[in-house]
Order: sequence, then C-alpha cells, then structure tokens
Amino acid sequence: MSEDKKKIKKDIYSLPGVGAATAEKLMSVGFDNLLSMAVASPGEIIDATGISESAARKMIQGARDTLEMGFQTGTDILKKRESIIKLKLGSENFNQLLDGGFETGAITECFGAYGSSKTQIAHSLAVNCQIDDETAVAVYIDTENTFRPERIQQMAKGSGLDPEKVLKNIRVARAFNSDHQMLLTEKAEELIKQGVNVRLLIVDSLTAHFRAEFIGRGTLAERQQKLNKHMHTLSKIADTYNVCVYVTNQVMSKPDQFFGDPTEAIGGHVVAHNSTFRLYLRRGKKGTRVAKLVDAPNLPDAEIIFIVAEEGLLDP
Repeated sequence: MSEDKKKIKKDIYSLPGVGAATAEKLMSVGFDNLLSMAVASPGEIIDATGISESAARKMIQGARDTLEMGFQTGTDILKKRESIIKLKLGSENFNQLLDGGFETGAITECFGAYGSSKTQIAHSLAVNCQIDDETAVAVYIDTENTFRPERIQQMAKGSGLDPEKVLKNIRVARAFNSDHQMLLTEKAEELIKQGVNVRLLIVDSLTAHFRAEFIGRGTLAERQQKLNKHMHTLSKIADTYNVCVYVTNQVMSKPDQFFGDPTEAIGGHVVAHNSTFRLYLRRGKKGTRVAKLVDAPNLPDAEIIFIVAEEGLLDP
C-alpha cells in the first residue's frame, strides 16, 4: 500500500465512530480524505453509510476540528491567492481585461450567441495552459460535439508547441445528457486524485442538455436545483485543487426588452451567482469579436476587441 493510501486511511479512521466497515463505505463513494468529510452534509454521510444523524454530525465535526476550518485573516487569504495561476490567451487585450488571464481556483463563464467565439476560447485555453507547464492537463467535457483536434493542432503550432504532445494532454469526454455531464465532472475530480496535473476544466456548453431536457415552466425548479448542484461541484473542484474552470453558456433573447441588448444568459441567477467571472461575447465589425466583462469580484466592467485567427485569438 502506498504512503498516500496509508495517510488517507489513517485520516478517515481518526474520525469518531469510523471503523473498518464505515471507512470502506465512505471511501467507495469518494469520502477519502478529511476535506471531503469536512464539507459534506450529514445527509450525504447517512446515505453512504446508513449511520444515525448524530453519528454523521460527529464525524463531520471531527474532520472540521482537525482541519481547523474556522475564520482566517485577510493576510492568510492573500497568501493563499499567491498560488493562483493565470492562463493567458494570444490576445493581450483579453489578458488585460482579466488582469492577467483566466484565474485558477475560480469559475469563468462566457456567454453569447452562436459564432461569438466561446468554443474558440475553450480550445485556446486547452493549448495555452501547457505553455508554461508541459505536464498541465486540460479536461474537456463536450456536450455539443464541438471539440476539434484539428483546431488544437493549428493553435499549438501558432503557440510554438508540439501538436501531438498538446493533444495527449487534453482529456476529452462527450456528455450525452445532463446526468452524464454531472458524472463526468466527478470523473474529472477522480483524475486529480489519481495524480493527474489537471490545470483546466472546460464544460462546453454548460446549459445545453439542461435546456433540452427540462422544457416548460413546470420543470424550471427541478432544472435549477440540478444545475445548482452541478455548479457547486465545479466550484468545489476549482477551489480545492486550484483548477481553472471555464464554462460556456447559451443565450436567449428577451422579447419584452425594448431598449438595449435583449440577449440574456441561460441558467438565470444559479449560474450567475456561482460564476466568479462572467464575460459576454458578441460579434463586432469587420470580423472582430467583442468581449465584455460583466461581473468580477475585483475588476471593473470593461470591453475589449479581439480576432480569431488560424493560430489562435489575437489583437486586431
């Protein structure tokens, strides 16, 4: 048994009320370390093990006490943010818009009509995350059959990278429905736990299956609950493993809006509140694209222009 596995077992066994059988049940459903236990709900522990609610609460509290999950000072948070990596695009305008690039440890959502370059950005990030670290892996969950290895090869050549090496470091999975999409997100977390250096997780597109499967107002509450759970899983992966999560989102037109742009992102407040950074993409003049930063915790609203060339995303 490896040292890591010994450490994990010791961690689980150190919790109150955890014996051999309970530890086995917990580990079989992914509760294989103290952090996963500390952020679990009593209901999840009960479902996994069949123990009483009071015993489940004691386990969770034990994990939290061990990890000292209380308040931190602003200085502690600032120190933690030093580990954040910013993934850049070929467009310097775009990088400046996001104060250096797409952050790890956060969810960045790009929404816009078809042809606004959401998928182009996904492909570009999958390549560019390997520029500074050739072991970096991008996980690409493809819901609309838009991933193209040929496009990756073009962008890799444009960035001076070996196209074959770049393609080997991109793990692609096609999601056929919303349940499959959510399962693949969990599989991505398993890859990280296996020691794969996942730097980027892409979901393109986030809402396509949810939009197709939940039709009509009667299913809206169920759809939003499911979407919320999915976003929480993505957020947990971003924060726990310092991964950049990039999601694309579809849009709809609001017919009752008489002034301004009637375009609105799908998913409502659930997606909006769970995304750290939100970018609205649209077509510009003479083949350009416009990216507008509409929400960020530390950056002002701003708008830039970029173009999509064969070698990647560039400034006009």
